[in-house]
Parts: sequence; C-alpha cells; structure tokens
Amino acid sequence: MPRPSRNVDARLLAAGRELYPDTGAAGLSVRKVAERAGVNLGMLHYHFRSKDAFVRALLQSLYEGMFAELTVAAAEPGPPLAALRGALLVIARFGRNNRLLLRRLLMDAAGGEPAAVEFLRGNIPRHLAIVVGLIAAGQRTGALKPVPLAQAAAFLAGAVAGPILVGSALADSDVAPEGVAARFELDVLSDAALAERVDMALAGLAREAGAVP
Repeated sequence: MPRPSRNVDARLLAAGRELYPDTGAAGLSVRKVAERAGVNLGMLHYHFRSKDAFVRALLQSLYEGMFAELTVAAAEPGPPLAALRGALLVIARFGRNNRLLLRRLLMDAAGGEPAAVEFLRGNIPRHLAIVVGLIAAGQRTGALKPVPLAQAAAFLAGAVAGPILVGSALADSDVAPEGVAARFELDVLSDAALAERVDMALAGLAREAGAVP
C-alpha cells in the first residue's frame, strides 16, 4: 500500500515535539497528537504502529538532525580546538532551541519512563564520544591541559549545558531574581552568549592563555 502523501508522518512528529514538553511520554495521547497535526487519528497508527514507537521516533528524529550537524562540525579541517568549539556550539544551540523538551525528557528518564531511558542510553554516548575525541586531540597537540578526559568533558558540559537546562528552569520559575529572569534569554541563551560561554569554557581547559581560536 502506498504511503499517504503530504508528509503526514513529519506533521505528526512535529506535533508530538510541540506537545511533549507539557505532557511527557505518559501523557502524550494519540488523539492529542493527531488533533495538533490536523490529521485523521488512524494516521499515527498507520505510520508508527504504536504510541511507544511514535515517542521513540519523535525523540530520535530530533536528535539525528543535531547529530548530523555535529558530525560535520567535528570534521571541519583545522586545529582540533576549532572543531571542538564548533561541536560545542552545535550542542549548545540544540539544547537552547529544545530546552523545554529536554527538561521534560530528563524528568521522564528520572521517573523510569522506558522510551526516555532508552533514548538517553542510546544517544548520549554518541555525541559524548565525539566531544571526548576532540578533547583528546586537543590534548595531544598541547592546546589543552592533560586533565582526565572525563573531568574535561564534565567541565564543558557543566559550563555549556548546565545554564541552558538548569538555569532556564530556574529563570522560568519564581526562584530566580526578577532582574535575572528578565534578561536570561539575552544574557545566557542568545547566540552571542552561547559563543562567549563556550570560549570561556575552552579557555579554562587551555594549556596557555590565548589558545582558544
């Protein structure tokens, strides 16, 4: 049987990504997704067979776009530190653009939601391997301090991703001071702020001042 036209599967995935931050995997109903996508209820089952398969597909499709961009950035010719900077910016922009979904994903995983746990187990090692490989290459050239790779990766993750996921959650709540929350988008999540934070993080790992490209 030929697949229905008009990119129905893509519309369903987009609808699921919009709803997931509010519903999580458990509350993401087939009916809600179909209504948001503007398609017949049966189309989700036609394309994805089950809700669990759909949740896995929506998470994976979101990740694969980022991972493809990350792979390109990591393979850019030039010094490893420049490639590491480009890779970190890809991850930072992805986290910033999808922070609400990622925060809900982490909550689902902490609660033992199978699709979330499976997704994190299957994908965190993929981009982590690229970042660690670039750190190791930077250490081999002498541009980065020879600290343990796990320590370096944890430092970069805390500096780059921590403010996006944890900081934005605080800014969205009543916890952060009003002045901080009001300027959070500009001061922490803008492209310029992401680039500045990546550069500061790399400077912290650099063997010599001025080593960051």
